[in-house]
Amino acid sequence: MSDWHVLVVEDDPDGQEVTTRILRHHRITTDVAGTAEEALTLLKRTKYDLAVIDLALPEMDGWGLLQAIRANSKLSNMPCVAVTAFHSAEVAVEAIRAGFVSYFPKPLDATSFVRELEQIGR
Repeated sequence: MSDWHVLVVEDDPDGQEVTTRILRHHRITTDVAGTAEEALTLLKRTKYDLAVIDLALPEMDGWGLLQAIRANSKLSNMPCVAVTAFHSAEVAVEAIRAGFVSYFPKPLDATSFVRELEQIGR
């Protein structure tokens, strides 16, 4: 996974810090976008192996960002992982049905988060 390049889409500075620290600890290169619009701009110019997307983003939320990614033929196969502080079993099921490859409630558990990403990367 050390050759991975991951886009973290998170509007909360603390959430950005936690997620990037976990990934960088495992030698995963990260870029951070604070909004869906910023993420779409980064996705136009950089190839990412995976996107970690907060569902509760301002303006265009994580659900809308996922739809935009899936609608783009160049990005449609990129794995996207949902994270949210507004966890419920229903949200988890809906995230997977919507096309996220995995779902994590906040605060992230570093061990299970990285273990799941390793599975996605195989």
